[in-house]
Amino acid sequence: MTVLVIGSLNMDIVMEVAHMPAIGETVLGDEVNYFFGGKGANQAVACAKMGEAVSLVGKVGNDTFGDKLLIHMNMAQVEMSQVKREATALTGTAAIMKLPEDNAIVVLPGANQLVTPADLKDEMLAKADVLLAQLEIPPATVLDALQRGKSKGLVTILNPAPYTDEVQGMLPYLDYITPNETEFGRMIGSKRGVYEVETAMLAWAQTHKTHLIVTRGGAGVSYVCDGTVKTVVAPKVAVADTTGAGDTFNGILAAALAKGENLDAAVKKATYGATLSVTKMGAQSAMPTPKQLADLIAQTEAK
Repeated sequence: MTVLVIGSLNMDIVMEVAHMPAIGETVLGDEVNYFFGGKGANQAVACAKMGEAVSLVGKVGNDTFGDKLLIHMNMAQVEMSQVKREATALTGTAAIMKLPEDNAIVVLPGANQLVTPADLKDEMLAKADVLLAQLEIPPATVLDALQRGKSKGLVTILNPAPYTDEVQGMLPYLDYITPNETEFGRMIGSKRGVYEVETAMLAWAQTHKTHLIVTRGGAGVSYVCDGTVKTVVAPKVAVADTTGAGDTFNGILAAALAKGENLDAAVKKATYGATLSVTKMGAQSAMPTPKQLADLIAQTEAK
């Protein structure tokens, strides 16, 4: 089975800081690291690490970061023939301020904002079984991809990040949607972001056909199945860096669904994989292998 990912490629510049600077404040960082990133690239690598055949559609700039990303992604066993060089824009860049327990991110889209529906070829869709998308490329391009994927019988998954209200128009073409709690709050129009998650999930599921999966950080992942909310509790681990945890979840989820695993098994694998990813620095470099994932599941179930 094959997963087709359409999405962004970035170079992540991670600066470790003790606290976020206030307006007008300068703080000294502890360390800087460069990591390969972008939600599309991250999710494709997470999927590939599970042994699934995966292709990526996207764009990079005609610059050094683009050179490095193309080499790296090919080495990560992601099929890259549909990632194009863009002469009029730089490769996407993310500046990440890593705090002791969390992070703050600013993304400069660059070439990612120039991905168009024409970049997704029909022959790519014909080869795929699962289509996975995010929103670091233009929403109009994502909508077109989901419509075409759904019409060809692919399993369609959207990670609605960064969130835009255009997500509402994508729902008819989605089999699965995977917001975090903040994104789900925006999906249901919660102005203050304060709501009872499970009650809201059930209410939403009663009026939508799309499978709803809400990632909840250290609390694990909740999803609606057969009219009830189920939650996979994340194992307790020492957190080194939360960057890319959501991308790890989505990539492993797509790989599991492509293999024909049921929703319970797919969400469990993806949750445990995301948990493993936060124990190391970086996004792609922290994503687990099948053995590491199987070991964690076995250790947790043995307790």
